[in-house]
Amino acid sequence: MDEEDAPPQLVDVSQLPDSAPSTSEDTPGQARVPITLVTGYLGAGKTTLLNYILTEKHGKKIAVIMNEFGDSTDIEKPLTVNQDGQEVTEWMEVGNGCICCSVKDSGVMAIESLMERRGTFDYILLETTGLADPGNIAPIFWVDDNLGSSIYLDGIVTLVDAKNILHLLDEPTPEETVSSHSEANQHDHDHDHTHAGPVLSMAHMQISHADVIILNKVDLVTPGELERVRDRIVSINGAAKIHVTDHSKTPKIEGVVLDLHAYDHLDEAVDFAQKGHSHIDPAISTIALTTPRITPAQVPLVDEWLRSLLWDSKLPIVAQKTTQEDSPSAKEFEIHRLKGILAIEDGTSRIIQAVRDVFEIRDPEPAEDSKTQCKIVLIGRGLGEDALPWQRNFEAYISSETRHGDKV
Repeated sequence: MDEEDAPPQLVDVSQLPDSAPSTSEDTPGQARVPITLVTGYLGAGKTTLLNYILTEKHGKKIAVIMNEFGDSTDIEKPLTVNQDGQEVTEWMEVGNGCICCSVKDSGVMAIESLMERRGTFDYILLETTGLADPGNIAPIFWVDDNLGSSIYLDGIVTLVDAKNILHLLDEPTPEETVSSHSEANQHDHDHDHTHAGPVLSMAHMQISHADVIILNKVDLVTPGELERVRDRIVSINGAAKIHVTDHSKTPKIEGVVLDLHAYDHLDEAVDFAQKGHSHIDPAISTIALTTPRITPAQVPLVDEWLRSLLWDSKLPIVAQKTTQEDSPSAKEFEIHRLKGILAIEDGTSRIIQAVRDVFEIRDPEPAEDSKTQCKIVLIGRGLGEDALPWQRNFEAYISSETRHGDKV
């Protein structure tokens, strides 16, 4: 193990005099704690990033949950013990007042255990395994009724190995590929959604769901190679912020890994005119819609339109629709991430956030200036290269006086 990958010195918190767990009953009225998911393929540098964050001066007390089946088992094994055949989670102090643990599952049990220490930390980082699909994990912390009262999802950070990512995207091994149909839609048992299109790898999934992408190990590639990698990533996810690093050392932590507020607002820096590069990556692409302001009465119709996209993977039929062959819904598609802002004619606005089939439309936080346009970004498989059919369908559906439940 390289010296830079060595973990901070660990101390068993149970042996510390001030380590008694604090509960929510001890400190009522506490604000919800933000959680960032840190994902990325094996060897991308996730553990190095976490070690870097835990040793930097950022003024936060961070709780880190590291998955035992990740790419740093040498670090994590000492943190997990076995008692009477039961897996037990040990919480360890790692400096800066931060604590760390190892866990086998997606982190829900660790979070629940962690919240018994609420008040001793103000931020949570969850490192997923290299083969974890963030689309299956994120909704748990975003909308879960039990956890939602104590934590909130701040964002998803994906580390990308600049040296190896193109190989992982183009030539994944069988264990690195994923089903063409997300688990989020497995409730639909009446149709066979098998897909014989371009190969879909776990690297695609981790990039497509990211709010922030850390393009790591750039010291191992040439400027030309780096440009090709960056173009490929943008073609998959044109809405994520990209930070270029080597050895996982970001120039700053806030806004890169911490304090992302990715589900609070839509990044106005997204260039909607430049979205749609599916010719670069045939598996997943980004498209963006920009339309005029809508009326308050049209907001429920937007909700209906989103349900058709996200729940049924189909666009609704509208009276003004083009021929079925021209409609993107005539081909199978799947939305992984969707975000947007609705500009309302009364001067208010609404934020749209979605991961797979879980979505919400709500007031922005904090209050923002009045918007002049509605903007929606879609990231997923089978979207095509042209956003215009999607935009026409959206505008026609929310303005049509006659609608019905049929889908194309």
